[in-house]
Amino acid sequence: MDPWLIWLIIGLALAIAEIFTLTAALGLLGAAAVTTAGSAAIGLPVTGQLVVFSVVSAAGVVLVRPWARRMMLQPRLERFGVDALVGASAYVLSEVNDHEGLVRLRGEDWTARPYDESVVIPAGSTVDVLHIDGSTAVVYPRE
Repeated sequence: MDPWLIWLIIGLALAIAEIFTLTAALGLLGAAAVTTAGSAAIGLPVTGQLVVFSVVSAAGVVLVRPWARRMMLQPRLERFGVDALVGASAYVLSEVNDHEGLVRLRGEDWTARPYDESVVIPAGSTVDVLHIDGSTAVVYPRE
């Protein structure tokens, strides 16, 4: 079997293993093996192939892997789901008090209650959403 084919099989096996582990190291070693397959295909001797594999894999693990891990572990800056509704303004459809209330929030009707239980917010006013409690928007009147 040709050496370039062996390196190619090793590279593909490492790439498949990377899919299951998500460590970024096996994928870099797979890329180094594919690069080595290219050098073997142009006729580099076995010692040269090992040097190419060592240099490319070391460079990948030392230079690329820390950057890739930093990108994977970085928290998402955008909010989504109900967290994206916090801070939005809503229109009061029916009076919001401690027991009942309805607001229109980004085109949807939500049950609502005031942040301060003693406050009654009349229909037609604008409120700010402080947080979402289950399926109820906790709101505060905008002044």
